[in-house]
Amino acid sequence: MILRALRPQLGRRGDTAPRLSVGFLLLKRFTLSAFANFIDVLRLAADEGDRSRPIRCQWRVISADLSAVYSSCGIAIRPHELIGNLNRFDYIVVVGGLIDDQMQWIDEQLDGYLRQAAALGIPLVGLCTGSFVLHRAGLMDGYRCCVSWFHDSDFLRRFDGLKPVSNQIFVVDRDRLTCSGGASTAHLAAFLVERHLGKAPAAKSLRIMMFDEAAAAESPQPAISLDVPVRDQIVKKALLLMQQHLDVPLSIEQIAAHMQINKRRVERRFRLALKMSPLGAYTQIRLEHARHLLAETGKSVAVIAAESGYCDSSHLGRLFQRRWGVTPREFRSGRRALMK
Repeated sequence: MILRALRPQLGRRGDTAPRLSVGFLLLKRFTLSAFANFIDVLRLAADEGDRSRPIRCQWRVISADLSAVYSSCGIAIRPHELIGNLNRFDYIVVVGGLIDDQMQWIDEQLDGYLRQAAALGIPLVGLCTGSFVLHRAGLMDGYRCCVSWFHDSDFLRRFDGLKPVSNQIFVVDRDRLTCSGGASTAHLAAFLVERHLGKAPAAKSLRIMMFDEAAAAESPQPAISLDVPVRDQIVKKALLLMQQHLDVPLSIEQIAAHMQINKRRVERRFRLALKMSPLGAYTQIRLEHARHLLAETGKSVAVIAAESGYCDSSHLGRLFQRRWGVTPREFRSGRRALMK
């Protein structure tokens, strides 16, 4: 299925030029939600109501050859125009997607355009795994870079020596802006709208999109991992699988089978790397996730128990108290008392 990228109609005669102009480069098998959330904030901020005229903002999908670009879900976008003069944009936004596609298909032409934009002083934005391509092009040296917790180990494996930020939703470091993806792209777009157009248009966009308010860059990503350094690649992959299956936990046998290695080998590597069993690490991750939800959300203990892979709140309560010496409700009450 191919969708033609929305071609904005020109504003009424006499309107001033847009105060925010953004060019989008969509990578092969990009994440549609990351693109849609970002561009909808611009669309809603650009005009009164939701009339979508590019009066205050302008957005264009650009490419080298105008071929349709397929997203990871199979829907494709046909670009508006050829790349041309990059100086007409305030930002160039690279929308990434499936990680193997971004790194296996080296695109020297794309990397060249990004280097050209950087040389012109145009801020570069990496959404989802778009930050990987910015790194591949040599444009993130010395910059902090936001990476989704989901891809943290992949990033480290491909970019040895770099330290990605995977505990907040986006990072603004001078003229490089990177984002973990998903709903957080809307908050990064709102940050740019507020910077160029003011707080009211940014707030309006988010309200229409059913967000309560803009989230700060430092807002935590909705994931918890073991707060210990891990170098063993087998352990890293197993931990990532655990993080991806919190509500319906996998057995250690399933994890080993997914990685196509022997269960005993997984257990041995965990003991060497973490001084604990895979099951012990999994339990710690799930309890940390539950504590995160207790601290950062208003969800009930029963809902949090289910989202952390426990059959009921009593089961979570017993393990939580054994780990931290207080029940989940006592922990939440104590947090609220400290905040008063």
